[in-house]
Amino acid sequence: MRQPTAFTVLIGVLLVAGCGIGQRDAASTATPPVTAPPATTAPPAPTGTAFNPTDIAWLQLTVAMTERLLPVLDLVPARTTDPAWRQTATQVATTRRADLDRARRLLADAAAPTTNPHEGHDMPGMVTAPEMTALRAASGQSFHRLLAGHLRAHLAQSVRVATAEQQSGVQPATVALAAAVVRSGTTDLARLDHLDPG
Repeated sequence: MRQPTAFTVLIGVLLVAGCGIGQRDAASTATPPVTAPPATTAPPAPTGTAFNPTDIAWLQLTVAMTERLLPVLDLVPARTTDPAWRQTATQVATTRRADLDRARRLLADAAAPTTNPHEGHDMPGMVTAPEMTALRAASGQSFHRLLAGHLRAHLAQSVRVATAEQQSGVQPATVALAAAVVRSGTTDLARLDHLDPG
């Protein structure tokens, strides 16, 4: 019964993340919401500091979410002259890039597949292509409002799934990264609330 249990944990993390179940747009429903790896390629059951399926699923989701956020933050210098927003974007981007590097290294350590299982999925905390178009067209206060909404959604979802990893993950470096994501995400949300109380 170890394989079904591991599979259940993996699916549970992805469902917490909102991966493709019910809330997806019509264009993405042709693709199965979760492509689970065959049993032969699943990570081994945790032993010592081995990675369990929750660790792998969370790392993959963290990479996918961060790769969607960074292009949004890269827009900030061209879309606003407000120093507070620029500083916030720089701080968040610096932290997220460091987290992304750590997540990729851990996935490599786990010998996880290099493909992105969330490619094409529009999940909570991810900016869609139409939303990115709207961000590129906005500036000033309009841009601030859009940025605040997307940033808040990303940070809240990141904290949510990182908390799930802290509870169900087993690999110490991965759980430690999740703890760091919770701390930085909570701090960034507080900073964002100060900039955009609404």
